[in-house]
Amino acid sequence: MKKVLLSVFLAVCSVSAQDWARQKLEKSSRHGEWVTVKHDGRSVETFVVYPESKAKTPVVLVIHEIFGMSDWVQDLADQVAAAGYIAVAPDLLSGAGPNGGGTKSLASNEVGPAIGKLPPDQITADLNAVADYGLRLPASDGKLFVAGFCYGGSQTFRFATNRPDLKAAFAFYGSAPSSGAQGQFVPDKTALARIKAPVFGFYAGNDARIDASIPATEEAMKDLGKTYEPVTYEGAGHGFMREGEDPTSTNAMHAANVKARDEAWARWKAMMAKYSK
Repeated sequence: MKKVLLSVFLAVCSVSAQDWARQKLEKSSRHGEWVTVKHDGRSVETFVVYPESKAKTPVVLVIHEIFGMSDWVQDLADQVAAAGYIAVAPDLLSGAGPNGGGTKSLASNEVGPAIGKLPPDQITADLNAVADYGLRLPASDGKLFVAGFCYGGSQTFRFATNRPDLKAAFAFYGSAPSSGAQGQFVPDKTALARIKAPVFGFYAGNDARIDASIPATEEAMKDLGKTYEPVTYEGAGHGFMREGEDPTSTNAMHAANVKARDEAWARWKAMMAKYSK
């Protein structure tokens, strides 16, 4: 089943050269740095960006797409910091590449398959360790959010089932944990019952595979008394947060992706501001 899910992720997510994202990041005035977060014999390379703020601020754990720690993910972390939050973005492929390297040490066609081989317990432990690192920073005010995209959107939902101190979770075009057989989506109510934080979903209108999971997830979360608020951006495609920023895009849905990205950003920031109080 894992191979089937991985092939679907790779089919619906697309990524190209991201020089534009790297150039934006290089012009940023904010302080960004790579740190090594160690736990249980592992070393997780993590990109941390600080907001320009006099006061302590919340932490946002950023979970990357199926393409690993890309230039866009790093630029997104910088944008999160620009919005007033400490961004911590782990490379979940740390140690999976040649000579113990991460995403950058792998060929582009090797990244997705490598992510597909990551043990779920290792992913959870990595995310928890990086979140804890962020919360221990002197500039942190002790509040934690999580946001993820594509593969990271699904991992965001999953992380919410394992992290009771979250203030809110933001899942971008990712589905909830499923207990169904191969090819069937059945919300895992046992996992969802553990969620303490509100979950906000951001979905593309032209993304039937993920969108098909929304009604059952809404029903399950309602039955469990959990907060789940999905919004679908019509005309947009899977990956609109990244594609909508790409100035080199020739995608036929680019205008709709730009609109979806802008509206989703506004909603995301509004929700973080609300739950930061």
